[in-house]
Amino acid sequence: MEKFLVFIDAADDAMCMPVSRLTGITVAADATVVVNFENTLGPNATEDKRTFATLTCTADKELDVFKGLVQAINGGPHSDGVITVCDDVNSTFVHPNVLSCTITLDA
Repeated sequence: MEKFLVFIDAADDAMCMPVSRLTGITVAADATVVVNFENTLGPNATEDKRTFATLTCTADKELDVFKGLVQAINGGPHSDGVITVCDDVNSTFVHPNVLSCTITLDA
């Protein structure tokens, strides 16, 4: 079963992406981790678009967030295949140092 990563940054703003589309995790600035995915336009897209979730985290804890996310992806069991990385609405996070998130689709 494929695992999916869920990001919710508002009541009507959410993204669920398969782990297989994850292309990398980077630190964009202090307290800012970016989870990058293949674009959602498909392999025939002519535009260079990016899909990503930006996680705001505790300052200087970016590596801990990296490790926590990778451990959640590789760990188990996930009986339903869903890993909630960030849910701002219900204050549920994959790691205690994740504070919030924003979603960017095909930008």
